[in-house]
Amino acid sequence: MTTFDESFSPRSASSSRPPVVRVLAVDDEPAVRKLMTLIFRPPNFNCTAVDSGALALEALRVQQFDVVISDLLMPGLNGMELLCQVRRRYPQLPFLVTTGVDDVEVGVRAMRSGADDYLVKPLVERAVLASVDASLRKRSLEQELENYRQRLESMVDARTAQLQAALQTIERSYEDALQALGAAIDLRDNETGGHSRRVCQYSLEIARALSWSEPQMRSLARGAYLHDIGKLGIPDAILLKPGALTAEEWELMQRHVQIGFEIVMDIPFLSDAAEIILAHHERYDGTGYPRGLKAEKIVLGARIFAVADTLDAITSDRPYRKASAFSAARETIRAHSGSQFDPEVIAVFLGIPEERWPIIARKSRRRRQSFAQSAPQRSLARV
Repeated sequence: MTTFDESFSPRSASSSRPPVVRVLAVDDEPAVRKLMTLIFRPPNFNCTAVDSGALALEALRVQQFDVVISDLLMPGLNGMELLCQVRRRYPQLPFLVTTGVDDVEVGVRAMRSGADDYLVKPLVERAVLASVDASLRKRSLEQELENYRQRLESMVDARTAQLQAALQTIERSYEDALQALGAAIDLRDNETGGHSRRVCQYSLEIARALSWSEPQMRSLARGAYLHDIGKLGIPDAILLKPGALTAEEWELMQRHVQIGFEIVMDIPFLSDAAEIILAHHERYDGTGYPRGLKAEKIVLGARIFAVADTLDAITSDRPYRKASAFSAARETIRAHSGSQFDPEVIAVFLGIPEERWPIIARKSRRRRQSFAQSAPQRSLARV
């Protein structure tokens, strides 16, 4: 129950109170309704008095009010039921209840159900006005807090959108840099220019068929673009040697996977790609290098890449042979299922329509042209 100070002025204006407070008074006793209209008289108030909960709901439907004051014990729709409906329909509207001296516990229950205050009959003007004023202040503060919360959420949403856009720009810059680096590595090999882009797109096509997530596919793409980055650490005398390599030279050539791994392993956003770079020459039967890993011990990205790499190798022109058709490449890859390649990856690869591969190859070559036309060309790099 609201207490009040004798110095309280019922006619003093409050910054939280509207210029004219619109009051809906609900009571089945004519004398109480008459008292309400006297307490809430112009010019500071505008009072509408009704004798039932049903009429109160109708008044709320057609008019706006700043506060409702309702008796609890009324025939028909009683004050507690009216409170529940008002709270459901108008959750921010201040709602005060009135009750007799013997029904104080009912008033307390009403406050637990959402009433802002309760007033004990017989009503005293100062107490009624103090309670209304306190309720309006409370709701005004709540509304200010809600407005602040909404403004804060809008600011957070705006800043989050800005941050996401900046991150996307940075990520695109990363991807563009990786593609350029992959293309630069390819340019050491005139005959297989565009290799990194094609094997990347082939790998992603297989990964899509495996229902990989976007983050997984990004890591796969990065590993595919940079799979031969370790060749930057191989001497040209070996990398560009036109004849067969000696056993010692071949051992040094094989180190390009370890060199590539060490180049990117400490770069956080390339950590997953580093594993593909290290394992892209492993074979499913364990006869690959550098660690001789077998089957599922080889990361799945590298097992996918191995199929894409071979597909491109067979369907690209080399100094010692012409490119084979994609149909021939499919049959060759099928024949090495279980030895060089993961049978499950091969099953997915063979399930992709054959006509998809030349389409991907043509698109990759077109995107490479502008870069390749202005760059120097080099001789064959060994795979």
